[in-house]
This record gives sequence, C-alpha cells and structure tokens, in this order.
Amino acid sequence: MDQYRRGWALRYLREAKAELEAARKMPYMAPSLIVEAIRKARNAIYYSLGEPAFIENVVKEAVEKMQFRNDPVLRCLVEIEGIMQQMAQLEKVNEEKAVKQADNLIQLASEIVETIIGEKVED
Repeated sequence: MDQYRRGWALRYLREAKAELEAARKMPYMAPSLIVEAIRKARNAIYYSLGEPAFIENVVKEAVEKMQFRNDPVLRCLVEIEGIMQQMAQLEKVNEEKAVKQADNLIQLASEIVETIIGEKVED
C-alpha cells in the first residue's frame, strides 16, 4: 500500500471513530452520524484494499449479480454496504443497537486496515 492510500485509510478510521463518539454525545443527530461513521469505516477499508472507486464498483457489481457468496472478503464488503444502506433508509433507529453495530463495523475496519498496513492503529 502506498503512503497516499495508507494516509486516507487511517484518516477515515479516525473520522469514523469521531463520528460515532459524536453520535453518542448528540442523540438528536445520532442517525445521520452513525451512517456517516459506517460510511467512513467502509472508505477506510476501500482505501486499504486499493483504488476506492474500483472497489466500490466491484461491490456494486457483486450485489447486482449476487456473485459474492464464495469470496469472504467480497461478502464482508457487501454486508457492510447493506448495513450502511439499511441504516440510511430507516427513519427511526434503535440508537443503542445502531451505535453498537457501527462500533463493531469500525472495529472490523480497524482490524482489516491494521492487517493490511502491518501495524496497530492508534485509538
């Protein structure tokens, strides 16, 4: 991974964590902040895997053609996309459950980025 993508992946992780923390502190804004946190966690993964626009197209195509069952990485990316879309469409969310789900996705993104860059991501 080059320094450019590494920098963006780490930045998106930091921002995802900050968005989630803001959601905890400002419940009236929680739904949009949670969706934004998940989007930024997803972007961190995309930057760590390669060119984000390319990864996004691969995920969209896999969803359209339902061709992701045999690829665990692609299946994970499709599931993250699905969760993000689901959260974005809900008018009322169970805030506690949504925050927990977003926190789990951010942790997953952190683990993926850490594995790819070969070092621990600071909190």
